[in-house]
Amino acid sequence: MTPARPRAVLVARSPERGAGLATGLRDAGLEVVVAPVIERAPVADPAPLDDAVRGLAHGAYAWAVVTSVNAVDALAGAAARTGTDLAAAPVRWAAVGPATSRALDDAGVTTDLVPDGDATAAGLVATFPDPGSPDATPRVLLPLGDLARPTLQDGLAGRGWAPHVVTAYRTVHHELPADVAARARSGGFDLVVVSSGSVAREIAAQAGTGTPVVAIGAPSAAAARDAGLRVAAVAAQPTDDALADAVAASLGLPPHDLAADPTATAPPSTKEHP
Repeated sequence: MTPARPRAVLVARSPERGAGLATGLRDAGLEVVVAPVIERAPVADPAPLDDAVRGLAHGAYAWAVVTSVNAVDALAGAAARTGTDLAAAPVRWAAVGPATSRALDDAGVTTDLVPDGDATAAGLVATFPDPGSPDATPRVLLPLGDLARPTLQDGLAGRGWAPHVVTAYRTVHHELPADVAARARSGGFDLVVVSSGSVAREIAAQAGTGTPVVAIGAPSAAAARDAGLRVAAVAAQPTDDALADAVAASLGLPPHDLAADPTATAPPSTKEHP
């Protein structure tokens, strides 16, 4: 008899972002292919972001709210261009989840607020404080990707804040290798891991809708369903461990069989994406 092939998972991320999860899955005996379907690109005109970072340094904002590691990278780039020290800016910082908070820490910035459990724009709105005294500035800087939904902006405005949205980066299409796309379309993967709505839509377009997906969170799962994909599981947290557990649940394996690197976290870069 021909032995059954190992169960195979497509992790739709860049190699550097997908390495931690891929290692855990491979250690459990799964075949893993890591290939991105989107990538970050700089904005055409960085001047608005540079001006916003200068504003941070001069106390123009009460808060800066960051929803992705990509946004942290873009802020750091703007700080370098403008000679601004983000850590010294008189502003409080909020992060959508642990990976984004860790990226801020790496940039020398202390995170003042991280939602407990719900690492989404809606979770940030729910845990965000009300504005202070009428004399205090209610302005909040939101450095977002170009595909960000208005959930955070509208939610904070409804709480009495004055959000200032600046496009920090663009999300662009990245073509799957032809053999990977063909394999996915022919049923060669048991699962696809999607980490944003943008990724889900690209998977549906490039690889078809026949393979079930494991989503990093509820917004990504909703986008996947809207794109015609079947969602097999949703990670409880935006971390590699939680994604590994969701893969395990989908394949009928004990969660501990897929224990990923406990220090690794999935990027929430796209929690803001539709």
